[in-house]
Amino acid sequence: MDKIRTRFAPSPTGFLHIGGLRTAAYSYALAKHSGGDFLLRIEDTDKKREVAGATEKIYETLKIFGLNWDEKPLVQSQRAKSGAYIEAAEKLVKDGHAFYCDCPPRDAKHQGYSKILRDPCRDKNLKSGAIKLRVPDGSKVSYRDFVLDKEITWDTDTVADTTLLKSESLNRLPTYHLAAAVDDIYTRVTHVLRGHDWHPSTPVHILVHQYLNNGKVPEIGHATDILSPNGGKLSKRRDSVSCEEFLGSGYLPEAILNFIILLGWAPKDNRELFTLKEFVEAFDIKGFQKSNPLYKLEKLNWFNGQYLRQKSDKELIELLKEGFLPKNTDMNLLDKIIPLVKERISILSDYRKLAGFFSNWEKPADKMFGRYYKEHLRAAVSAIEKDEPLDRVPGEYKFKVGDFFMDLRIAITGSKFTPPINESIEILGKKEAIERLKKVLT
Repeated sequence: MDKIRTRFAPSPTGFLHIGGLRTAAYSYALAKHSGGDFLLRIEDTDKKREVAGATEKIYETLKIFGLNWDEKPLVQSQRAKSGAYIEAAEKLVKDGHAFYCDCPPRDAKHQGYSKILRDPCRDKNLKSGAIKLRVPDGSKVSYRDFVLDKEITWDTDTVADTTLLKSESLNRLPTYHLAAAVDDIYTRVTHVLRGHDWHPSTPVHILVHQYLNNGKVPEIGHATDILSPNGGKLSKRRDSVSCEEFLGSGYLPEAILNFIILLGWAPKDNRELFTLKEFVEAFDIKGFQKSNPLYKLEKLNWFNGQYLRQKSDKELIELLKEGFLPKNTDMNLLDKIIPLVKERISILSDYRKLAGFFSNWEKPADKMFGRYYKEHLRAAVSAIEKDEPLDRVPGEYKFKVGDFFMDLRIAITGSKFTPPINESIEILGKKEAIERLKKVLT
């Protein structure tokens, strides 16, 4: 068997979507599980949609997740300068598998045009213009999808003559249908894994592969769609799904990766926590799921919490220093604060909500407190001044334990949800705690 060679082929049209990261991770594991090669290709021939700096950001993001490629990335706009795509398209014309067309480019506004399967130019014997695939009549195109694990067949009479190379007026750049196949052949890709939205174009790609590569076609698989909790397919425009946004919010790379690999793939033993190395070792192509997975942010939060708790206190402090600490943070107190919040935070940005009061305190509004809060707080001040245990106060004054400690918590922290209040007061110190309580009482 030939060495497995897979590729990840994003377009630099913005930040990397977690769906794209999932495709990259699956392609990486598919290759590396058997000692194969993982390649990277930048599909940037559509200059109208390209975002400045996006290519470099793709490189950076993949490296953050440990998805390192084995060879120099192939950049299609650079390869186009060699004439490789024009040469391939013209060969298809010469061999009778494609033809020139001078029809105007398809416009989404002209819905009827897109339904024309056989192009009127296929028998005009034109010598210039765009180049389109000559789809054979009355035939079948089929392949076995290694994700869906089933044979899929098209009647070629339902497959449109598809543009492969744009006309001279559009600089003779290749469409995705030509460039992807030509580059897969050039880089000896054995397995193509891509999003399910590309499934309708599969017969076109199979034909191009067959015509240009002596009938050989790579193994092809289409990953399931990730479903949005808002309904439908997870969307860049509607859902917050960019890898950069997740990283910036305080999610760890290992948690994001672990989360997305289980959106469409499952191990035999239902295990949930995987490092990238462990995922590669456990990877089994039969583990691909057939049903579309639902994106659940709470599950990502769970994964992230698991990985945060695996960090040492020192490691967690260093992570928090990367933009997640409140202003005026007393760095000398972090060693004492971290053990109080470590079991409670799911993402790094949670720290401000849970422990920001140590650095920044505002007098809470009266409406936050219970009916007898002033009595509670006066008793607390007295106990703290005398260095008496706060746990004895409710019994001594006949207070309800829960009401007393909730009012105390709100006064000291400004919130109902915080680390343990006794330990928090100890970290703040006697003087600061009394000052806050007295300010609330004034």
